[in-house]
Amino acid sequence: MRAVDIIRKKRDGEKLSREEIRFFIEKFVDGEIPDYQMSAFLMAVFFRSMDFEETTALTDAMMHSGTVLDFSDIPVPKVDKHSTGGVGDKISLPLAPLVASCGVAVPMISGRALGHTGGTLDKLESIPGFRTDLSPDEFHEAISKVGVAIIGQTEDIVPADRRMYALRDVTATVESIPLISSSIMSKKLAEGIDGLVLDVKTGSGAFMRNYDDALKLAQTMVAIGKGMNRKVTALITNMNQPLGRMVGNAVEVLESVEVLQNSGPHDVRELTLALGARMLLIAGVSDTLEDALDLLEKKLSTGEAYEKWVQMVENQGGDPNSIFKPDFIGTKYGDVVASDREGILQRFDTLQIGLAASVLGAGREKAEDVVDHKVGIVVLKKVGDRVDKGEPVFEVRGNDRDRMARAIELLKSSFEVGDAHPESQPLIFEVID
Repeated sequence: MRAVDIIRKKRDGEKLSREEIRFFIEKFVDGEIPDYQMSAFLMAVFFRSMDFEETTALTDAMMHSGTVLDFSDIPVPKVDKHSTGGVGDKISLPLAPLVASCGVAVPMISGRALGHTGGTLDKLESIPGFRTDLSPDEFHEAISKVGVAIIGQTEDIVPADRRMYALRDVTATVESIPLISSSIMSKKLAEGIDGLVLDVKTGSGAFMRNYDDALKLAQTMVAIGKGMNRKVTALITNMNQPLGRMVGNAVEVLESVEVLQNSGPHDVRELTLALGARMLLIAGVSDTLEDALDLLEKKLSTGEAYEKWVQMVENQGGDPNSIFKPDFIGTKYGDVVASDREGILQRFDTLQIGLAASVLGAGREKAEDVVDHKVGIVVLKKVGDRVDKGEPVFEVRGNDRDRMARAIELLKSSFEVGDAHPESQPLIFEVID
């Protein structure tokens, strides 16, 4: 078997066999296939695509390019959740301990800020002492002891994806459903989980802005799960405005804790419960959606969900009480962005809001940038709210005046106020299982 023959075959639109795909991935990871041939392969897939069987084979080959975690000795179901990324998307933080409080193990491997979207690891690392760099053994011990842990990807897990993604980023081949699907699913299935719930976002603040693209991605990932004998459910959710009121790192941790203490913004709570209920159904803990929602709400009301959060934070070296201290979100400067007219808030350009948070320092403009955990944006109005002339729509918190000025300019053009009542949109568009 030769790499050039496999590239040519896919270039000409032919179907690759499982053996050809595995050969190509294995030899690439071993260093026998150079980056330029992998780049050619990625471009061929970008233009010719892959069918379901090819995409599943690619996912399997990538998953087995490194360590596949084994939690089979832990005698409870193992279920995780993945989001395709959004603005104010802090759902993993309340969701993981909430589901774990129901007796489901949640081994969650998460990422950092990417482009305009926040990163779960960056949010958690705003908690003093919190470690996201657990070794595989420490990760296993945490799941065995607490039932939940959130860590970053290690060097040993899916090395093929790390190298392939770097090439996709510089060869303009990121926007490919088979490549996106295999990238996400290989990392998640390498966690050794029994099932997975996907939050596929669409709208102005999502990577998949077009609904049909989001639907195709969701369907592809659910099909991959089925092909690899895993239970997978996908929810297509609304990212036409930020989730909750807070956009940043420390501020999103605070909002997540509000949910765990049986409060918090309605949309954050609603999506947390919706995803959590599907996780309980996959795990077999609940038989119906209604029973699952009742159990989750009970865990919030009794404080058991918050207690599980405290256990997780302490077990990973963090101080759960630190988030209630004033300096946890203390910044040097504060300002507001106000409406220049009276009316009803029609729409957000959510991408602009995410970019503004990144400019403040909550994300990264370059890979080597250091995140400022304390800065953030408070969303004071939501779509459909009435706004007076001069009334603030955003509160901006920062530590650098130049960054504040740049962020404010982005926020000024991120919303529209008009006279009509905008059409109401659901938070959850569709469920695919």
